[in-house]
Amino acid sequence: MKVYFNNSCSICRAEINLYKKENISELNWIDITKNKEAEDETNKSDKELLRRLHVEKEGRIYVGVDAFLLVWKEIPKYKILYKFFKLPIVYHFFYIGYEIVAFFLYLKNRKQLKN
Repeated sequence: MKVYFNNSCSICRAEINLYKKENISELNWIDITKNKEAEDETNKSDKELLRRLHVEKEGRIYVGVDAFLLVWKEIPKYKILYKFFKLPIVYHFFYIGYEIVAFFLYLKNRKQLKN
């Protein structure tokens, strides 16, 4: 499973580094910063990749909260988050909260875009 994340964002990097410490061999961490290969692999623009977390699993791309759920499901220490945040009502609020936070992180980091 490939996890596409923004390593140039200090907040994103700090969170992903927590997950990396768990040394889960099934998780392949891909920095999207100025990474044309990531754009090609996901069929997403640099703007789309910067806007949300992406995960590729078995040929399918998962975005945002669905990407986080897949990551958490793979890490034993975070499986409780997966179980909690996938509950229908909780998922809905998680989705809204994630989109708000992701939007502001995007605004903070959009200077790294090519245009």
